[in-house]
Amino acid sequence: MSTPSFLWLSAVLLFFSLLSPASTFTHRPEEVVGQHGVVATDDRRCSEIGVGVLKEGGHAVDAAIAAAFCLGVVSPASSGIGGGAFMLIREATGKTQAFDMRETAPKAASQDMYHGNETLKKIGILAVAVPGEVAGFRKAWEQHGQLPWARLVKPAEVLARQGFKISPYLYFQMQQTESAVLSDQGLRSVFAPNGTLLQVNETAYNRKLAKTLELIGKYGVRTFYNGLVGLSLIHDIKKAGGIITMDDLRNYTVKTRTPLVEDVLGLEIIGFPPPSSGGATMMLMLNILAKYPIPSGLDGTLGVHRKIEALKNAFAVRSNLGDPDFVNITAVLADMLSPTFAKTLQLDINDTRTYGPRHYGGKWNPLNDHGTSHISIIDQQRNAVAMTCTVNSFFGSQILSPSTGMVLNNEMDDFSMPSLQDGLPAPPNFIRPGKRPLSSMSPTIVLKDGKLKAVLGASGGANIIAGTTEVFLNHFVHRMEPLKAVMAPRFYHTWVPNIAYYENWTSVINDHYQMPNYILASLKKKGHHLEEFTSAVVCQFAEVNQIGDVEELVGVSDPRKGGIPAAF
Repeated sequence: MSTPSFLWLSAVLLFFSLLSPASTFTHRPEEVVGQHGVVATDDRRCSEIGVGVLKEGGHAVDAAIAAAFCLGVVSPASSGIGGGAFMLIREATGKTQAFDMRETAPKAASQDMYHGNETLKKIGILAVAVPGEVAGFRKAWEQHGQLPWARLVKPAEVLARQGFKISPYLYFQMQQTESAVLSDQGLRSVFAPNGTLLQVNETAYNRKLAKTLELIGKYGVRTFYNGLVGLSLIHDIKKAGGIITMDDLRNYTVKTRTPLVEDVLGLEIIGFPPPSSGGATMMLMLNILAKYPIPSGLDGTLGVHRKIEALKNAFAVRSNLGDPDFVNITAVLADMLSPTFAKTLQLDINDTRTYGPRHYGGKWNPLNDHGTSHISIIDQQRNAVAMTCTVNSFFGSQILSPSTGMVLNNEMDDFSMPSLQDGLPAPPNFIRPGKRPLSSMSPTIVLKDGKLKAVLGASGGANIIAGTTEVFLNHFVHRMEPLKAVMAPRFYHTWVPNIAYYENWTSVINDHYQMPNYILASLKKKGHHLEEFTSAVVCQFAEVNQIGDVEELVGVSDPRKGGIPAAF
């Protein structure tokens, strides 16, 4: 049998096994079980660091901060202190919070600052927005932290100084951006110190970042936003021709927002509010799908079609969202959370065909935001954190600050630009000084009968929303076990472009993901434009199960990125 045929057959067999709740996997390390605490991240080292914090009596917020600092060292193409994050918290008491540490446009930024040049918006020093991650971590820790701040920073500092092995997925990201890594002084010094890329399992050192983390551990947020680290960072930015100033750092503010809450499919879903579009879009999609018989109405090829149509409708409405501090989104947000509005959209779905973008009524073309890293945590007291961190594209702006060792984000690319290159750009998401760009990050917490049930979210740009929603549906509607729910092959659609993407690729650990041909044939017959999706949307999932008198915690890290969870 030829290799392509073997891979196709393996993918089909995997798909059918995932659809069967009775089927079982041979144990895989991507799923762990514990009774006290669980941490699911993109990297085994960071999951273990998070669990170590929980074992010492740390809060879920403590574990999230320590794990995220770790990811910024060992997975710097996806996240780090040069970027931002959304942290969603649900305390054991029932209180919820949403810490918005999203990057902001500098005060010297303007709507037309790129003069139609999309490259400047994507790559280079003018693509960098004011980072918010450290400020957000500190604020969350001040309210919830149980362990010393320095204790949370130290493991990442040690990894950066003593060296960390290149993971298969980081190596993949390095390969995808090889010319940028080799051409930037800072990136080259860490990832290609001898002039060629380090290989998988070779050791990288980022001693400048180690020193930065040492200062952050000792002096907290002050050194980053109004001290030595900040001064060094601004020096590097100015030298490269950037526009971020010390005033931008000093004026950065973490926003504490009210989470979105929606009752749907017999569950209470807690999501992140704008400038994240993930929570509202996911809730609208689920409200549309809840109008069908459950689960039969979402089964089979027709169920896949209906899910794609729900995605297209939800993304069309999403195009009206923006930073609520700059744009009045009250009406559109109310629609997105309205079961009545969802019913109107559901009634317009045709089970025999799909339509072009105009049919769904959206005004503005969406932007495709980029790479991220998600963390799902449940602690001993059953406090929960869902946090998604980002530097946007692989290695952000493709600049590593030589003085501080941090990868600089390219979050300005998540703003819309009033030019023909963006097609029909979205004015609610135009650049303004101090504004936060719209995001697809979708940290989510699920309750059942008022009790914590699950924590999930994903990385992978605009497709985060589809990936998170599909994992949710796989588990809570199709009754797949957690690992199967995460591993099942997926489809994606963002309304514009009018393409239904389906997985057909082999991951860095040689798992092959592919939708069966009979589903593709059915979608094509209904008029869907199909295209292979050969990248990773990566979900981290944690769940509370009641097994008799014992509460069991399950954690799953998506194998698509090679992550491993940890529990105790």
